Amino acid sequence: MCVVTFDSAAFRIAYPKFASLGDPLLNAYFAQAGLYLDNTECSPVKCCTIRALLLNMLVAHLAALFGPGASGLVGRVNSATEGSVSVSVDMPSGSPSSAWFMQTPYGAQYWQATAPYRTFRYVPSFSRVPVHPGRARGFPWLR
Repeated sequence: MCVVTFDSAAFRIAYPKFASLGDPLLNAYFAQAGLYLDNTECSPVKCCTIRALLLNMLVAHLAALFGPGASGLVGRVNSATEGSVSVSVDMPSGSPSSAWFMQTPYGAQYWQATAPYRTFRYVPSFSRVPVHPGRARGFPWLR
C-alpha cells in the first residue's frame, strides 16, 4: 500500500495551463483533493499510479474552479452574447455530485475515470456454520 505525494513538476507537464501557479497553491489544492479521493492505505483506488493520476485531475479541477483567473461562475456556460455582454450558466443534469465535477473538463474526466469505484461492492460472508432450520441465529426473540 502507498500514499501518493504531490509532484508539482509532473503536474505542470500534464497540465501546462496551470504552469504559472505556485507550489504553495498547488499543494493546497492537492490537500483539498484528498477530501474527494482518499489518499490513505484504505483508499478504494489501490494502485498508486492510478490514484496519482486521479488526484492530479482533482487538482486541475480545483485550480480551474478557484485559481487565479477563474471566472467565479458556478456551472456550465449555457449561452453567451457579445453585445451588451450576457452569460447564462446552468448545472448539468444528473446527481448533485456529478454536476459539481462536470463544471470543468478535468472534473468530468475524473468523474468518468472513477466510475468503477462508485459501484456497489459485494463482500460475501465466509461463515460456514450450519444453522438449525428451527432457530433464527442472532435473534433470540424468534426462538
